Amino acid sequence: MAAINSIIRHGAGALLCLLLVTGPSVADPSSWSQQGWSTDFSKHSVDYNEILSGGPPKDGIPSIDNPEFVAVAEMTDLAELEPVIGLEIAGDARAYPLQILMWHEIVNDTVGGMPVTVTYCPLCNAALVFDRRVEGKADTFGTTGKLRNSDLVMYDRRTESWWQQFTGEAIAGEKTGTKLALVPSRLESWKNFKNRHPNGKVLIPNNPRMRNYGANPYQGYDTLNRPFLFSGELPKDIHPMARVVVVRDKVEPIVVSMLKVREEGPLKRQGLTISWEIGQSSALDSGRIAAGRDVGNIIVQRGGEDVPYDVTFAFVANAFLPGTQIEKAAGE
Repeated sequence: MAAINSIIRHGAGALLCLLLVTGPSVADPSSWSQQGWSTDFSKHSVDYNEILSGGPPKDGIPSIDNPEFVAVAEMTDLAELEPVIGLEIAGDARAYPLQILMWHEIVNDTVGGMPVTVTYCPLCNAALVFDRRVEGKADTFGTTGKLRNSDLVMYDRRTESWWQQFTGEAIAGEKTGTKLALVPSRLESWKNFKNRHPNGKVLIPNNPRMRNYGANPYQGYDTLNRPFLFSGELPKDIHPMARVVVVRDKVEPIVVSMLKVREEGPLKRQGLTISWEIGQSSALDSGRIAAGRDVGNIIVQRGGEDVPYDVTFAFVANAFLPGTQIEKAAGE
């Protein structure tokens, strides 16, 4: 209760505050249809009882569909160690600050000619970029306001199928079973991105007054004893909120704790090199993202080329990749 009171006191945002007042709603596809969803709920690959309301309604957390950017050299509002999702496709380099994605979770963009969806789920710290072409046709994605295993459930605007952000797979609706392709990106500090791409661009808010950009509405979340709004099985041999690196690119899933990479890396796994370096603030620690403690940067490469990866929490990996061993540091 002390942790929940702390969340309320520091302004946890619509997601957490509404849940604390009303509690998570029971899964009810007939009710969802009455709310205006045109999703074909007769098709699904998961138990609907696993899907909870996060509080906000459909698009209550608004995606960014017409992103605006400035040149790296023009950006003065980001601290050196603030986290961004760094993306480069065909020479087109763009940074998406978590201080913006914290409030929007999805950016639909086109980078280097590729239609992409840039996503961030705060409750899972999952920062993933997908090719947003579904069966060859570019689509856009929005937020359902629903969660499964504390992870963002997205929807596509063509069929209103529901998609699990962590897996990139449609779990309900016409496209059930279809998977989006992951695109290599980095969760990195602003400093690292601008050093790599001095001629790149950085996302700015369409309306700077729309949200309290730069604030972390989940203050202290990543040091809780257990995740918020998660009723699944927790990992038995590692702290549920320990950061882990997940790689699923053309290999058997690899899950290794960030601490192990920091202490023992660079690690060699299945032809990949997983490395850590100092200098990135946690977005889920302090009330201001720029003041978050340093958790460092992860890079995953094969033959010197970036491959898709994720830095998430151990409970997330345990929930979505059951049976996959989480490698951890000695004494962790």
